[in-house]
Amino acid sequence: MHKHTNFLLKICLSSLVFTASMLAINSASISATEAQSSITKTAQKNACAGKNPCAAKANSVGGPLAKELQGKPVIVDVFATWCAGCKNIAPTLSQLKQQYSGKVNFVVLDVTDKAKLKQTEAMAQRLGLGKFLEGNKSKTSTVAIVDPATGDILALYQNNPNKVDYTKILETALAQK
Repeated sequence: MHKHTNFLLKICLSSLVFTASMLAINSASISATEAQSSITKTAQKNACAGKNPCAAKANSVGGPLAKELQGKPVIVDVFATWCAGCKNIAPTLSQLKQQYSGKVNFVVLDVTDKAKLKQTEAMAQRLGLGKFLEGNKSKTSTVAIVDPATGDILALYQNNPNKVDYTKILETALAQK
């Protein structure tokens, strides 16, 4: 009899765990739907935002960028060698560098360690990206597309390897030049 009771308890417990898991999944799906709705509203306010909830949060790097970056959209990559997200988006950024060679400026803000960060902070200040770096140095795998004339952030992504998202914004920015 004891074996049968243990068996039934295990079945009940398994059923309870399964039900709780299904409730969690269902709840996550509702949250994802609500998040997508929020993103869509953001995109309607900011045409460049698309599926990009970050774009509405930070809309400028603080002003126009340095002379050497003018005339071409700028992709700013917050990078660290130890960052898994950076490794995830590296192939996409490499493809973009090849595709937009000569048409887009690429800036890597390397925050790998204190020594690199110190060098990066000096470079960022010189390029007009000091405020951006200060707000994003702890957010590795962040990539921004910036209008150098105004300093406006056209798109801001976190660990996004989807090349199409970047090319949409870049093509729009290049068409306006």
